[in-house]
Amino acid sequence: MSFADKSLLCRECGRQFTFTAGEQEFFSQKGFTNEPGRCPECRSARKARMGGSSGGMAYDSDRGYGAGYGGGYGRQQREMFSTICSECGQTAMVPFQPRSDKPVYCSSCFERVRSYR
Repeated sequence: MSFADKSLLCRECGRQFTFTAGEQEFFSQKGFTNEPGRCPECRSARKARMGGSSGGMAYDSDRGYGAGYGGGYGRQQREMFSTICSECGQTAMVPFQPRSDKPVYCSSCFERVRSYR
């Protein structure tokens, strides 16, 4: 399918903006059928008003869908805990409170241990 840049009107500010061929191709690949209704500036302003979440994935023309949401849906930043890797002895940050009865691994050691399973 061939795409060409399209000029659209923003439903919020009424200005024209370009829905680029690349954006159209991305929309098509993701199965989205609706064109954007807001210009990039109004999308950014709306995203800021909504606290970084619009109740789902929002499109940012510079970064794509869901960019910068930290997990989406207005979730708070996850608390991280510092611990010592059971394999290599280096400091590791993990998203759970480590227990003394279970081994805890840094990212690289975890990948190695997980690949053995």
